[in-house]
Amino acid sequence: MADADEISVSIPKDLAEKLRKRAENAEFKSLSSYIIYILRQVASRIETDERAKNKIVTKEDEAKIKEKLRSLGYLE
Repeated sequence: MADADEISVSIPKDLAEKLRKRAENAEFKSLSSYIIYILRQVASRIETDERAKNKIVTKEDEAKIKEKLRSLGYLE
């Protein structure tokens, strides 16, 4: 039974078997710990992509970038 802070998720048996083999090869203690690892990695990448997509460059940021480019000789 799941811990109070956990839920159960069903996945197809063929996928579970593929993941179980990868988990064993990667020396994870269990299939669950491997799946949690994968989901955390995916969620982190999505969050990073969303932050990058929503990044707005302020006038101050733009000025700093231009100054850096000038100091490197890319702008006059």
